[in-house]
Amino acid sequence: MNDQYSTPLWIKNIFHNWYDPCPLDPKPEKNGLYSEWYNRTYVNPPYSDPLPWVKKAIEENKKGKIIALLLKLDCSTEWFRLLQEADAHFLFINERVKFNGKAPPFCNVIAILEVKA
Repeated sequence: MNDQYSTPLWIKNIFHNWYDPCPLDPKPEKNGLYSEWYNRTYVNPPYSDPLPWVKKAIEENKKGKIIALLLKLDCSTEWFRLLQEADAHFLFINERVKFNGKAPPFCNVIAILEVKA
């Protein structure tokens, strides 16, 4: 599996009209890591290197934005620990998510960084 798989439609529908700073085949001048995110942002970061996207998500969340990330379920990583420390909610998906009709050899999780009152 590579990083060139788009979000499955059923997940896209949940986050309909949310900003996506990490679209498939982004233009270099519109790199989401270096732009301001919207109040409701959904991210499907590259699974090969989600750490910079998670750090950016936490940074944007501190500005009062709701951020949702579709991630590979891996509790042993630095980025997972950072999300835990940021009080993210983890929504575990009870099936393997299929990307372009194929399921990867791992499970996924949606991490939600909510706006704190």
